[in-house]
Amino acid sequence: MNDTQNGHSDDGTSSAFFYGTLMVPEVFYSVCYDSKHVPDHIAKRHTFQPAVLEGYCRRRVRHADYPGITADEGHTVFGTYATGLTRDNIAKLDYFEGSQYVRRGAKVKLLEHVGNTKGQGNVVGEERSAQTYIFLQKEDLEDREWDLEEFRREKLSTWTRAGYVFEDCDPENPAKAE
Repeated sequence: MNDTQNGHSDDGTSSAFFYGTLMVPEVFYSVCYDSKHVPDHIAKRHTFQPAVLEGYCRRRVRHADYPGITADEGHTVFGTYATGLTRDNIAKLDYFEGSQYVRRGAKVKLLEHVGNTKGQGNVVGEERSAQTYIFLQKEDLEDREWDLEEFRREKLSTWTRAGYVFEDCDPENPAKAE
């Protein structure tokens, strides 16, 4: 796949930067394929690599299990760079994210080595274009970082339950692209 502007490639697929629940492949597969377990031929369509997005801050969304990011110079968000996203995958992701978010192009940096939870020891590699979801209601964010390991421990089994990921989604209000 050739990386081109705004996370779209020459082969018709897209790439995205995920920084919350979608960092877990089982959640991604639940959203895009309605099952946390997909056949190998589907799994091989996608790659997931650790990456960082500079100039943004990730916070917990108040009364929710998921985070949002907002522009914030001097901060960096750890996440996952995912490739092989089809138009259908993007449509399902927009529906899943909903009107609280806007999908935008961004530049992310792949990590050749992942350091500690504060990013110390990260070894940054190539820059890539990707789509990511920016949270629109900054006032709805808590003043604390969202924790991936806490999510895995306490919420993952619920989020990968058949049909759960779309229970609160509004089909009339998907995320918009900019």
